[in-house]
Amino acid sequence: MVRRPMIAGNWKMHMTSQETETFIGVFLERISGLEKAEILLIPPYTSLERAARLLEGTTVGLGAQDLHFEERGAYTGAVSGGMIRASGCGYVLVGHSERRHIFGDDSDVVCRKLRAALFAGLLPILCVGELLEERRSERTQAVVTAQLETALREVGADEIERVAIAYEPVWAIGTGETATPDQAQGAASVIRAWVSSRFGVEAAGAMRILYGGSVKPENTASLVSLADVDGALVGGASLDPDAFARIVEEASNG
Repeated sequence: MVRRPMIAGNWKMHMTSQETETFIGVFLERISGLEKAEILLIPPYTSLERAARLLEGTTVGLGAQDLHFEERGAYTGAVSGGMIRASGCGYVLVGHSERRHIFGDDSDVVCRKLRAALFAGLLPILCVGELLEERRSERTQAVVTAQLETALREVGADEIERVAIAYEPVWAIGTGETATPDQAQGAASVIRAWVSSRFGVEAAGAMRILYGGSVKPENTASLVSLADVDGALVGGASLDPDAFARIVEEASNG
C-alpha cells in the first residue's frame, strides 16, 4: 500500500500572528509545485485563525498543538477540540513529549485527549517515544507499546484510520541528536506491528507513521525513505520557511 508522506511543522511557543503571516507568504512561494507530500503547519493557538485564512485554497493543512479533553466548562486557559475545529484546523497533536514531561499529561489524559480529538472531528497525530535512559536500557519497545496501548484503548476499528502516529525519541527533540535510520525504522516497525496486532493488517498498512526529533533538510531523505516511516514531525527547522521548504522538497523527491 502506498502511503502519502506527511511533513508537519510544529512551531511550539513561537510565531506571533504577524510572524505567521510573513512565514506563510514566503513558504507558499517556496513550495509551489511540490505536491507529493502532504504539508501541515501547527502554529500556536493565537495564530490559528489567521493561518487558516492565509492557507485557504492551498494544499497546506493546519493543525493545533494540543487540546483539552472536555468539550467546554470551567477550565481556565484550556482550548477544546470544537474550538480548534472552528478555527480552521483539521489536525491536532496529542501526547507530545513536552505535554507529557513538562505539563504532566499522563497516559490516561492522553487517552482522553485522543478521544476528544476524534469526537470533535479532528485527525489526531499521537506522539510516542522513549527517554534516553529508556533507550539505553533497551526498553524502547516496551515504552512505546505501553504508550500505544493506553492512548488507543478506546479507539475502535472504524476510527483507527483517522489516527497518525509520530515516533519522537525524547532524547532527540531539540538536542541536535537524531535517531539513526536503523533506530527510527526499528521503532516505526514496532509501532506498525502493534497496530497490526490490535487493528489488523489492513489498518497497519494504511497508517502513517512520522519521525520527529531534530529533523533537518540534511537528514530528511534518509528518514522518509525508510520502509515504515511516512514523513516527519519537524520542530526547530519548521520555523525557517526556507529550511522547512527544503525538507518538503527532500520528502517530495524521495
